[in-house]
Amino acid sequence: MSKTVVNIIITFVVILLLQVTIFSRICLFDYAVPFIFIYALMRLPMSLAPSLVMIIGFFSGMFVDIFADTPGMNALASTVLCALRRPVMKLFSNRDDDIDAAMPSAKSNGAFTYSKYSLTLTIAYCLVIFFVEASSFAQIHTTLLRVFFSTLLSFALIMGIDSITSNRNNDKKTNTL
Repeated sequence: MSKTVVNIIITFVVILLLQVTIFSRICLFDYAVPFIFIYALMRLPMSLAPSLVMIIGFFSGMFVDIFADTPGMNALASTVLCALRRPVMKLFSNRDDDIDAAMPSAKSNGAFTYSKYSLTLTIAYCLVIFFVEASSFAQIHTTLLRVFFSTLLSFALIMGIDSITSNRNNDKKTNTL
């Protein structure tokens, strides 16, 4: 296996374990729940087949569901997120850019484009998971507040993780030069 594939697998496993051991147990003020494992789904290479990405998304969501006691909600939201990755990237990237060239990140796509990409996918994920959890529109204001604050918290953590991993990759490249 190539070094890139090994790095993707290690990052994916570490983020999933962090999600199920730490972040699934956090709920700030009964509104904000951090979903950092979606970062690993967003960062999957765009060159992967969409069906493979959706399978990975489903099983990673199911893994989180098993430990968070949320029957199928994360699996559904993760699958939706994976289905939206490519169209959202095409929406925000320049026409000249080849979206299959690299893994999405602030470094490879530019900070503004990546921010729009990750924010849109985080909103989509939170909308799906919280409206499925509520299963009605009776408490729509509470559900929308949960979507807003969870999106805000998750997006901030995702951008922080991306800046840390980008800096780590940049440090490795400068040390080898």
